[in-house]
Amino acid sequence: MTDSSAALGRERAAVADACRRLGAEGLLIGTAGNVSVRAGERVAITATGAVLAELTADQVTVVGLDGKIVAGALQPTSELELHLGVYRRHGTGAVVHTHAPMATALSLVLDELPCIHYQLLALGGTVRVAPYATFGTPELAESVLAALEGRSAALMANHGALTHAPTLDKAVEHALLLEWACGVYQRAAALGPPRVLDEQQQLAVIEAAIARDYGTTHPVPPAQEEER
Repeated sequence: MTDSSAALGRERAAVADACRRLGAEGLLIGTAGNVSVRAGERVAITATGAVLAELTADQVTVVGLDGKIVAGALQPTSELELHLGVYRRHGTGAVVHTHAPMATALSLVLDELPCIHYQLLALGGTVRVAPYATFGTPELAESVLAALEGRSAALMANHGALTHAPTLDKAVEHALLLEWACGVYQRAAALGPPRVLDEQQQLAVIEAAIARDYGTTHPVPPAQEEER
């Protein structure tokens, strides 16, 4: 292990910022959950036992893709192999694992969260629930990795949720979106069976989003500016 506490300083600070944001949004409580971001062959990841809503950059450890610590004074999260597995298999840039209340609640009763709203297409559509396994085990990592095939999110039975994305900001946004969708499903299910978007409806949304460049701002055309 090197003595360079400044290694991946920007990434360590970003992980701490993300944890504090997730805590403020109610997705993290106490020491439960973990967040990481990849920079080349290094990964900045939360330390085990750290209070995530109050996390500081020095409570973020840097490891190689082999799991060996290269910077930081604290041991990494017990879910290190799960994070590394996501990076190896899915080639992503950041991973967020939470015990968010709604996501955890639905993981107790569903085999999958159906595509009840078109925004879930940002996560790949239907969100699978990975079978339960003890935290920190290879069995848990493998079940979650399988549930993530073709998806940016998975629920973890009797445990929580995991999202990933090319950037840390986007992985956090995915976690917030998933928790919102879980809340919508829970409220709808209390009233009756939720309607689910079928494949044709989902495809139509994707085509419309591409055609309209959905999710980005668009300036008013000059001609319309002159008419104001």
